[in-house]
Amino acid sequence: MRIISGKFGGRRFTPPAKNWPTRPTTDISKEGLFNIISNNFDFENLKVLDLFCGTGNHTYEFVSRGCTDVTCVDKFNGCIQFIKKTTKELGIEDEVQIVRGDIFKFIPRAQVQYDYIFAGPPYGLKTMDMIPDLIFKHNLLKPEGWFVMEHNPNHNYEKHPNFDFSRNYGQTIFSVFVIKG
Repeated sequence: MRIISGKFGGRRFTPPAKNWPTRPTTDISKEGLFNIISNNFDFENLKVLDLFCGTGNHTYEFVSRGCTDVTCVDKFNGCIQFIKKTTKELGIEDEVQIVRGDIFKFIPRAQVQYDYIFAGPPYGLKTMDMIPDLIFKHNLLKPEGWFVMEHNPNHNYEKHPNFDFSRNYGQTIFSVFVIKG
């Protein structure tokens, strides 16, 4: 995996692969997504929430591009330890708040709103389809913000009342949700 652009652009990182419950977003699909984001947001002013952050792939990309306020959440201790190590190596501990916890417990307790929320849950997660409703029920998204859900073709959110558009990169689909009405 690599950081695509920004001050850490081109830097590679390799998390331990043995027994990791992660599915890192491919560089091609991540680059496509970040091209869309960069055409719609000013990274320096974003407050970002990275749910199911895994290796921290999206978190590092945001900070590399100038974001100074990213919260990443994952319940797997190995992921949290890897992110702590990597943020220290990159010198970005002040820009990243790392939370070890279940996102289904984190969301109802969150006390702030975000400009951009990304969720990259395991594709087989049985409660995956609840995530968009939880984000909007608990008012986590700022009025002009985006919630982006990474999923495979087995899930379709086009009928969700907050669905805006999606981008397909092979087996990886990013569905974008916004506050409507």
